[in-house]
Amino acid sequence: MVPPPPGEESQIVILPPGWQSYLSPQGRRYYVNTTTNETTWERPSSSPGIPASPGPHRSSLPPTVNGYHVAGTPAHPPETAHMSVRKSTGDSQNLGSSSPGKKQSKENTITINCVTFPHPDTMPEQQLLKPTEWSYCDYFWADKKDPQGNGTVAGFELLLQKQLKGKQMQKEMSEFIRERIKIEEEYAKNLAKLSQNSLAAQEEGSLGEAWAQVKKSLADEAEVHLKFSAKLHSEVEKPLMNFRENFKKDMKKCDHHIADLRKQLASRYAAVEKARKALTERQRDLEMKTQQLEIKLSNKTEEDIKKARRKSTQAGDDLMRCVDLYNQAQSKWFEEMVTTTLELERLEVERVEMIRQHLCQYTQLRHETDMFNQSTVEPVDQLLRKVDPAKDRELWVREHKTGNIRPVDMEI
Repeated sequence: MVPPPPGEESQIVILPPGWQSYLSPQGRRYYVNTTTNETTWERPSSSPGIPASPGPHRSSLPPTVNGYHVAGTPAHPPETAHMSVRKSTGDSQNLGSSSPGKKQSKENTITINCVTFPHPDTMPEQQLLKPTEWSYCDYFWADKKDPQGNGTVAGFELLLQKQLKGKQMQKEMSEFIRERIKIEEEYAKNLAKLSQNSLAAQEEGSLGEAWAQVKKSLADEAEVHLKFSAKLHSEVEKPLMNFRENFKKDMKKCDHHIADLRKQLASRYAAVEKARKALTERQRDLEMKTQQLEIKLSNKTEEDIKKARRKSTQAGDDLMRCVDLYNQAQSKWFEEMVTTTLELERLEVERVEMIRQHLCQYTQLRHETDMFNQSTVEPVDQLLRKVDPAKDRELWVREHKTGNIRPVDMEI
């Protein structure tokens, strides 16, 4: 706080309506028209017909954001001509040099929920945190219109929706693999049952041996498919499900953390608005008392004015404190948003890579199954190449012959 010059506390300086008094960081007093944001080094006259602020000495204040100068000085403090004000530590505006008066350009600002922000079209393009990548941490700060037209969706909510969709896709992939396992198990069961069928069991010779090997190959193939289904469960389906559960826990942790920060930020914003209203009421009360004293409608003493001024100053201090707390919460939210979006990005990369690896394992098991199936029919191929109808006939005739005497013609 910068104290007023000695002896000035005891002097009551009456200002025209709409004018306030401040001290520059160098200790020099200047005056601000709270309606037009115009400033002057000379005290405005309250006499009729005299301009409130001489033109040659007007200078424009820095633009205001959320009710404060960009450099950190309150845009509309509650003090009048003889009250103390908060010293600005970062104000680069040199009030020692006068410039033509100008009003803040409304085209360069936008008001959201009674808070003034620079217009997006006039703001310099922000540098991307990861300019060489399409990173989550750079492109999900604003809200997006709901496709159904029911409002807007926060950028972080879009990221959460994508992650939840990825989790759902992973669940459906697990269910797909499970159905594949059921098919393999049922197929193996049917193959094993068919291999025990007695059809054509009486076939003989080399063809009979080949046929028996065909039935045996079915039993071998059933064993191969049972092993395939077991490996699908242990090496594909189960890892997918386990990863999904861990992924779900990580997602819930991120969601709750950001949600808590957003609640805290909303609470700080509400406190700022409450303090802003309190300051407005204190300012109005102080102006009313000052005007009553000026027009002799009240017998308020200087002590009453000082009391109202102290309350107004305290309200301004409270507002500054609330703004500081809000800015701290906003800074924390920004840092956690960057950290969390990068974590969601890492989780998504991890999820995709994990699914890719397990699908590769699926195709590898499938190739192995085909190879083992091929090995079960190779003995059948070998026996089929050895099938010899003439040899089979010879063996059968040797075993079942009844004699080689042919009937002869009878003579008379």
